[in-house]
Amino acid sequence: GRMAQDMTEKELLKMELDQLKKEVKNERQMVSKTGKEIKEYIESMAGEDPLLKGIPEDKNPFKEKGGCTIS
Repeated sequence: GRMAQDMTEKELLKMELDQLKKEVKNERQMVSKTGKEIKEYIESMAGEDPLLKGIPEDKNPFKEKGGCTIS
């Protein structure tokens, strides 16, 4: 698609309207209900979360292959 700054105001408003038409169909729920569900889900998955438990060195794709020494 075109960049937003290259579009006319009418095109931008049409794009926004199209987006709102999609969003109005979304089912809405109270944060007091969904917040609790999200918290329970996060806590139940914590044991599998690499950000919490770390990544084993042998499975880390970002581990440096070798180092360099300055002498």
